Order: sequence, then structure tokens, then C-alpha cells
Amino acid sequence: MSSTTKRYLITSALPYANGALHLGHLAGAYLPADIYVRYLRLMGRDVVWVCGSDEHGAAITIRAKKEGISPQEIIDKYHALNKDTFARLGISFDYYHRTSAPLHHETAQAFFLRLHEKGDEFEVRSSEQYYDETFGQFLADRYIKGTCPRCGHTEAYGDQCEKCGSDLSPADLINPVSTLSQQPPVLRQTQHWYFRLDKHGAWLRQWIETGMLDGQLHHDPAAWRKPVIGQCLSWLNEGLQPRAITRDLDWGIPVPLPEAAGKVLYVWFDAPIGYISSTKQWALENGRRWQDYWCDPNTQLIHFIGKDNIVFHCIIFPAMLYAHGSFNLPVNVPANQFLNFEGEKFSKSRGWGIEQHEYLEEFRDFPNAEDALRWALIRNMPENSDSDFKWDLYVDFHDKELADNIGNFVNRVVVLSHKYFSGATPQTTAVGHATLQRALELAQLLTTELERFNFKNAAQLLMELSSLGNTYLQDTSPWALYKADPQHPLIAECMHVCLQIVHLLALLCEPFLPFTSPRIRKLLALPAVEPGELAAALQTLEQGQPLIMPGHMLGQPEVLFPKIMDRNDKSRLAIIERQKQKLVQIMANTTAATPMAGVQLAAETAAPLEAPKPDIAYEDFAKLDLRTATILAAEPIPGSDKLLKLTVDLGYEQRTVVSGIAQHFQPEEVVGKQVTLVANLAPRKLRGVLSQGMVLMAEDAAGKLYFVSPPNAAGNGLIVK
Repeated sequence: MSSTTKRYLITSALPYANGALHLGHLAGAYLPADIYVRYLRLMGRDVVWVCGSDEHGAAITIRAKKEGISPQEIIDKYHALNKDTFARLGISFDYYHRTSAPLHHETAQAFFLRLHEKGDEFEVRSSEQYYDETFGQFLADRYIKGTCPRCGHTEAYGDQCEKCGSDLSPADLINPVSTLSQQPPVLRQTQHWYFRLDKHGAWLRQWIETGMLDGQLHHDPAAWRKPVIGQCLSWLNEGLQPRAITRDLDWGIPVPLPEAAGKVLYVWFDAPIGYISSTKQWALENGRRWQDYWCDPNTQLIHFIGKDNIVFHCIIFPAMLYAHGSFNLPVNVPANQFLNFEGEKFSKSRGWGIEQHEYLEEFRDFPNAEDALRWALIRNMPENSDSDFKWDLYVDFHDKELADNIGNFVNRVVVLSHKYFSGATPQTTAVGHATLQRALELAQLLTTELERFNFKNAAQLLMELSSLGNTYLQDTSPWALYKADPQHPLIAECMHVCLQIVHLLALLCEPFLPFTSPRIRKLLALPAVEPGELAAALQTLEQGQPLIMPGHMLGQPEVLFPKIMDRNDKSRLAIIERQKQKLVQIMANTTAATPMAGVQLAAETAAPLEAPKPDIAYEDFAKLDLRTATILAAEPIPGSDKLLKLTVDLGYEQRTVVSGIAQHFQPEEVVGKQVTLVANLAPRKLRGVLSQGMVLMAEDAAGKLYFVSPPNAAGNGLIVK
């Protein structure tokens, strides 16, 4: 299909408009999509990228109640904040809509009615649900609190325990209480509409496993990320069930049926339809046909999300689209895993982490702060496993790569061109120079990685391209040649070649560093980048022609990235140190408020937990076959509260492994984790399941488990020596 594709429709998960977004959100669904969309534009592709605020659901009303304002005031506040913050970080949506808009209400209601008219996509069920007699209303799951049956946390919600992460239902809670009246709720009969998701299991499995849809190849399943496939198959293996799509709530989209008075569409059903309504609004304002992007099979639909949204975008929403019958299904869902912050999950209640708008405010005096953040997140993007944002890595990526590599190369080339040729691109007889041929190869490899959604690999290739220029410049040393003979022909050749690489860097930087790219183009005295310019540049290089013609006058040199670790200017380092100090204070406050936290911290930094075991011969160690592997799927083992059944990918085969980690990790947490496996452990049955290996774990003094994993994503089946 890719060879005949005329259009791309890109979506990013609609952020919930009840709070500000942190760096984990940016790394998960928005930054990777922005890189991809900017690349498509540079290649001259027809692409539309839509997003918007998710503005319905109980969490909005809870936030409004806490702040003593209306739900509308909440969504207006955070819609504006998040939209503005995205723009300031260079996130280049074609349209950023909102689900409170009239057009979205119309679109969602029409979608519901289409499925309702089919007669077999919904079923109506009566059930008992909790009701607050004081407030006279049924309670959404988030309006109910109680004691978690799994960890004993007394402030668990009716849908989730935020302490242990367990998914719950209100009936699971011990001593449930309404958050509205603080009184125990009562059970009352109510009626709801359920989407018959169970009808769609067979074709969904074939579509996900083989890429086949209605007898035709729809997409290449090998191009999908393994954690995405693994999570989908885990759900399908458990068996799909009908899913409620209505709620008793006064905030949301009214169900458009006379018999459904007082009910609204469940937010999970209404939110993804926001992609359609956002496209409609964009089309209305730009004189285009929205149907071309949703209904034409020559359009590729691609969803960018975090791993917590995989099931919605790979199973539930595709089933909705298929049931409707008029829409394209996604050809890929390149979901990212989670980004942690300095070793822990982001936590708004503790203040652990940094929100996007806070970063922009606190780094307002930091040169090129937007691209510095983007680059640190890209180089540590959680593509196939969770990753960790650390301020020390931020400094390393900035100084060693942005400043020392790209910034230093560009500055030297422009300065030397002014010194030797008065700022004009020199004439040279060099055609088909080997260094330019290698630069073209790196650029083509980079674009291939972007096509495959491998953004970290593409960023590494950008560094290699800049390193190529640096090495060539250093090896040629035009300053030494000039000292011996100012007319030496290699001086002009060197500066000519380096200027072509700088021009190529300016283009290839644009998806990653959109604030830096125009600054480099200004140094080259080039106009703003045009759609399709990268495709044209690659073709020019393939033909052995220059990107910058001889005689072209350059702009004045300037430093792109002043270093953070600069002994003569501590101002940038001071900003980083303030961020680190905030975390130290948070840890101190946590330790003071929670004595156990202090015990755990002390234990983690104490001596080894156990005495070292006796020495063994190397031959004994060599008997172990330790291999890297990735967890594709995870599920509880019935009758055991300690064991998880894992499906792991060893590269050359998949295996089932039983692991005693169920009390430490939820199944969905470990999908996509890269682990170390004892691959030659004799198979053994545990709880009736044949286990074919052992996942290695480390345990601290408090009993917390850690996966023994490669520091960065590696291939599967690699031998650990």
C-alpha cells in the first residue's frame, strides 16, 4: 500500500483537560508524532495531524468540585494551557480541537446512532450500581473511594488503586464511600448500552497477527512494535467482552435516544471519535474534504499513543470503526512505553517530575531550551521499553552532542568560510566527493529509520552525519593548509563539502530540532524550509550536484548551543542545579512525612543484603545460557497471587516463562520490558504451566524487585557474557 499512498492522517492521544501535562506525556504521544509529521512534510507528502483536548468524564467534574468552579472553567483553563504549551515546544499540529465543541457532539452522536441502527452492535443491560442518596445521582467509579482489597490502601478509587496500580471496580472496594457526600452509597438498578466487542474478536486477531482485513493485506504486522502486538494478543487471549458505552452522569455528550434521558456517552467511546471531529473542523476551515483522510483507502491512518492506550487504539476503536463500516483502520500504532523521572514514576501529588509549562518557565533564560529538552527526550525515548529522564543525561546530551558535535561543526564551518572566502561559498572542481557520498548514505539511512518509527536510531544517525563533517574537517585541517599555501585547492574543496553537509544537517535537524534548523539556515542565508525540500535535496545529492551553489553569500556566525558545563559561565548549570535541589527537597520531605520511606532509602544504600556466595569455577558459570529477551504478553495464573505467565521473545523463538513477580508488577506494566533470561534452565511445571526459563531479577533490602536489563534497547537473543 505504501507505494500508492497519497495521504497520511496522523493522530496523537487526546490529552485529558483536567491538568497540566508532564514530560512523560510529551515523550509518549506528541514528540514522536511531531518528528514523523515534520519528516513527511519535508518529503512533500500530503499529511494532516490532528489532536485536541479530551474534556468529558468524571475526573473533570471531580477536579471542578475540588477547585470550587464549573467543569467548563476547568476545561477552558487546561485546554488553553496545554494548547499553548504544545505550540511553544514546537509541536506542530495541523488542528488542535476539543471534545466540548458542538461539531464533536454532533459527530459522536451520529456515530452512536449509526451503530445503534445496525441492530446488533449494542445490547442493553440492567445492573445495580452505586447511588448517592444525599446528592440524588448515580456515582461514576471515580466518585467512589474505599479500601483496596489488594494492598489495603484506604483511599483507592472505584476504578483504580493509585498506590498499587490495580484496576478495580466499585464492587471490589471495602467500605465504599461517596466522595460527594462522604456517606456509604446504596445499590440501585440502572440501564446501560454495551458495545458488542465480543463479536469482533475473530477478525481483530487475524488483522493484528497477519495484517489481513476482509481478505486483503491491510498492513505489515512485522512493522508493528512487539509490545503493542503482545498486549493486544494478551487481551484477545483472555476473550473480549461487551463494554459499557453509556454512564449516568451530567457532564458529557447526551445519548441521542428518547429512552436514555440523563445518560451520556462514556468518555472512552466519545474521545477517539474526537480524531474524526478534529479532522472535520480542520477541513471546514481549510476548504478540504475530511472524507479523503478517513474513508479513502489510499490514506494511511497512524495513531501515536502511550502504552496505556494500546488496547483502545488497537482493539476497541478499530472495532468501532469496523462496525461503523465507513472508516479506515490504522495501519500502525507505534505506541511508546513510559518515561520515568530520575528513577521513579511522575507524581503530581509529590511534585516528582516537571510539567511542560513549568520547564518552559524555569528554563526561560536557557538558550534554545525547547530543542535542548526535545533532544534529551528523543535520545532517551521509551520506544520499546520504559526509560528514565535524568538531569545528568540532559546535560550530557546537550553538551556532548548538541554543543560539541552539531553546534561546534556548524560554527567552525561558517567562521572558516568567512575567514578564507569572505563568507562566500567557494568554487571547487570536486564532484561526487566520497565524503558527500557518505553523507547521502547517512541521510538515506536516517529517513529509513524515520519511516520505521525508530526515532532514537534516526537521531543517532543525525549525530553520525555531523561527526562525519567534523572528522573530515579535522582530517583536512584547512587552517594548516592555509598557513602553508593560502591558495591550496583542498581549502576550497573542504569548505565546499562542509557547507553542503551543514545544509543537509539544517534540513535533517528540522524534525528533531525545529528551533535550531532555522537558525542554521540563517547562518547559511537560506530562506525558511519548504515542503518537499528534503526529498529534492536528496535527489540533488544523488545527481552529484551541490545544495549550496558557489558564490552564495553566508550569514554571520553565532554559537548555537552555549555549553552548560562552562567554567566561565555558570548560569546554565545553575538552572540544572536548581532542578536537582528541588528533588533533594522532595525526597527529604517524603522521608520526614513517611518513616518507612527513610528506612527503605537507608536499606537501599546499605551493604549487600546477603553475604557473598562461595567462589565457583568459570566452567560452572559458562554452563549458563543467559540471553536478552522482551516480554510480549503477561497474565495472572489462576489460583496464584504470586505468579505471572509471561510470553517472551528470544529473537529466534518465543517461550512461556512463569515468574514470581505478580505481587510487584501488574501484567500490563511488564509488557515490552527487555529482560535477561536463563535460557537453558530445565523446563518445569508451575501451577500447571510449563515454564521454559527464568527471568533474572534484583532485590533490594526492602524486598523491591528490579529487572536485570540492558541499559538501552538491544536485540533479543543476545548472549550475556
